[in-house]
Amino acid sequence: MLLANFSKFILEAGTDEAGRGCLAGPVTAAAVMLPEDFENIILNDSKQLSEKIREKLRPIIESQAVSFAVTHLHPKEIDEINILNASMKGMQECILKLNQIPEFIIVDGNRALNAKLGLRNTFGKRFTKEEIELLKSIPNQSIIKGDSKYLSIAAASVLAKTYRDEYMNAIHEEFPMYNWKKNKGYPTMEHREAIRKYGVTKYHRMTFRLLPEQLKLEI
Repeated sequence: MLLANFSKFILEAGTDEAGRGCLAGPVTAAAVMLPEDFENIILNDSKQLSEKIREKLRPIIESQAVSFAVTHLHPKEIDEINILNASMKGMQECILKLNQIPEFIIVDGNRALNAKLGLRNTFGKRFTKEEIELLKSIPNQSIIKGDSKYLSIAAASVLAKTYRDEYMNAIHEEFPMYNWKKNKGYPTMEHREAIRKYGVTKYHRMTFRLLPEQLKLEI
């Protein structure tokens, strides 16, 4: 069973993201604060769970969380500030959306949540000076494979994954030839073949290598 707390602070938030390695669609971040008595023997890193289990867990997490937030960072912003910064910025935005300020934040990965703040981005949200100072003031700890160690990070991973999948299913209806309902924007052979055949869309990340070198994109 996953651990309930890292810091011993009561209001501890876990954060994670989904979709970093995709060729299309947003990177989606989530933050979750769980109550002290929260228990769930099924909850784990979303990558270890089936789609059916993730969908079953989502309303449980949302109904029992002290607070949660989810945000999408879209391809134009990813292309402008790069995927690593976009992933971190998404988690930072989620912290600001929580209805209570956490006393401590645990982050999946190896990078501190406030490692880079106040990017002068053209697309997406721009943080105010007050928001930057708030984010700087909250202690945080990055934890490698934290989504398989702590309940709150695992919960964030489930929300990020399910909300992103929901988004990709919706835009699949607009561009069904890429089969995003199945591949969710990841670089499958089928997805790349569709890019080669039909070109790119407004949902593709133009700074990513959309096609391997042996396939040429006709523009």
